[in-house]
Amino acid sequence: MKFFSIVAGLLLVCVSMVAHDVDGKWAGTMSTPNGDVPVNFTFKADGATLTGSTGGPDGGEVKIADGKIDGNNLSFSITFDFGGMPLMIAYKGVMSGAEIKFVLDIFGMPLDLTVKKST
Repeated sequence: MKFFSIVAGLLLVCVSMVAHDVDGKWAGTMSTPNGDVPVNFTFKADGATLTGSTGGPDGGEVKIADGKIDGNNLSFSITFDFGGMPLMIAYKGVMSGAEIKFVLDIFGMPLDLTVKKST
């Protein structure tokens, strides 16, 4: 019984360490038909909850919503004001070291994005 308690404790510590590795600033470039667009995020983990923000098209800050962390898997959404209409983008990613590979869902179309930890 003591052995299982130790193993469970170590697993919790490992999950916490992975979650905290996401904290900080991340940057990448998204390729679009109109050219490359820089993308920046600031993330903060609190257990299985992910919070943070990204820059909007107008240069303002856009908060992420529904942020979740499950091991190395991250998911969240952002909503931009796109000409008076809300545009929601869903992100699902896998963190590997100082890199996160995301697949974005924009109007049902997948788009790949890789960001790297910048600080």
